[in-house]
Amino acid sequence: MTTKTRTKSDASDELRLRAAWIYYMEGETQSNVAAILGVNRITVTRLLSEARRRGEVAIQIKGDLAPLVALQRDLEKKFGLDRAIIAPLSDASADPTAVIAVAAGAHVSSVMRAGLTIGVGWGRTLHESLPHIEGRTLNNVRVISLLGGIMEARRFNPTEFAWRFAELFEADGYLIPAPALVDSTEARRVLLEQCGLDHVFELAETGEIAVFGAGGISEASTTYRLGHLNEDERRSLAHAGAVGDVLYNFIDAKGQRVDHPINDRVISISLENLARIPHRILVSGGQDKITVIRAALHAKYPTVLVTDEITARTLVSQDG
Repeated sequence: MTTKTRTKSDASDELRLRAAWIYYMEGETQSNVAAILGVNRITVTRLLSEARRRGEVAIQIKGDLAPLVALQRDLEKKFGLDRAIIAPLSDASADPTAVIAVAAGAHVSSVMRAGLTIGVGWGRTLHESLPHIEGRTLNNVRVISLLGGIMEARRFNPTEFAWRFAELFEADGYLIPAPALVDSTEARRVLLEQCGLDHVFELAETGEIAVFGAGGISEASTTYRLGHLNEDERRSLAHAGAVGDVLYNFIDAKGQRVDHPINDRVISISLENLARIPHRILVSGGQDKITVIRAALHAKYPTVLVTDEITARTLVSQDG
């Protein structure tokens, strides 16, 4: 009788496949998967991403989506987009994050290729798209973070998103080792000029693609909930006309950067430089973001919009 020795690789493969099965087939959340397997949530995210990269998980959506195609064309014509990608969503009260994340993951997977330089933002929807991005080995890919991070490691740390995204394609990652919002304009100047962070943003400007989100200005916004802005700052921005932000650049209803001191303390690529990147993918949706998405579209910041059906219908039906 012979005994087969269980290797570390076997255990790793089993853990990865169990995580994928529980998440995709049983419909559990990543937090529940972590509890069931006795690991932390970040480990589950890594396992799911690795399963997608290895081709062990494939997501297919089939059905008659002709009405959505017509809606996509309406959105493209109204705002001059190269492309609109709309995820089906019938319940206006539902959180659209999950369906937008699936659509975003599929689109980003389709545009990735060898030799690409791609800038990435951060946010809840982008973070949720990670398990839906088809990772694979690509040569000479550079992933550039388009804005700084946060002082405390939390779920939506932008630096974490950038390196997790880079890891999917075994790419070189260029991160911003600074907060997204610093204490003063002088601190921003020092970080950009003397610490060389401006070089990272200059590198991003040479890229072909940018993937980013848009945030609202309400109390429900990720920026506010994560403590990046306090209540006085949030109200002050709203009073100045801000309807939300694109990569931490706070904009008004026309998509113009508002005149506010916070905009002078941001460690992020400027909107002007963002516009120099040829292929710009905005991933966002939800009732609390309608105004900021519309502003970004009018200002031509994205060339591609990935959103949900309810958001798309609202944008098309609005005047202007």
